[in-house]
Amino acid sequence: MVKLNKIYTRTGDGGSAGLVDGSRVSKSSARMAAIGEVDEANSVIGVAIAALQPGMTVSQLRAIQNELFDLGADLATPDGVEGALRIVERQVTRLEEEIDAMNEALAPLTSFILPGGSMGVALIHQARCVVRRAERAAVALNEAEPVNTHALAYLNRLSDHLFVAARHLAAAEGGDVLWQPGATRGD
Repeated sequence: MVKLNKIYTRTGDGGSAGLVDGSRVSKSSARMAAIGEVDEANSVIGVAIAALQPGMTVSQLRAIQNELFDLGADLATPDGVEGALRIVERQVTRLEEEIDAMNEALAPLTSFILPGGSMGVALIHQARCVVRRAERAAVALNEAEPVNTHALAYLNRLSDHLFVAARHLAAAEGGDVLWQPGATRGD
């Protein structure tokens, strides 16, 4: 379990950060960029939760927030460390099952969706964009050194999950805000 008695340690004052295995890396490294993007995604999901009514979507998002901490620990642990906390296939599969369940009641897409509607829906769309950025950062890290393949799949699936969750919530609020190609061109 985590126990933090002191918030500041001064060990990072020189621009390095400690990893789970005790090694240190530059705060500007690809690993720290990926960890930071995952942390930001978690924070944006927290803001979205604050704008939503309690229910299934909030419960799912709370579980996802917990898993994003698992994912951060995964990314903070270099490959090959025994007993490391890693994202596992079942977590990716659960996201897929939730996507399928939410998507069942939705009409097929006939247009791209503008990220808007209610505050909660808009914030879930924002979280989706931040998750995409986190995925790009994790892919960049993976190009430099190995990353758990389930962690990469989780981020990919999570952005899909957030997209469908936004649609699911929007459906209960009157529907998606649809893109109207060329609507302001004056043709």
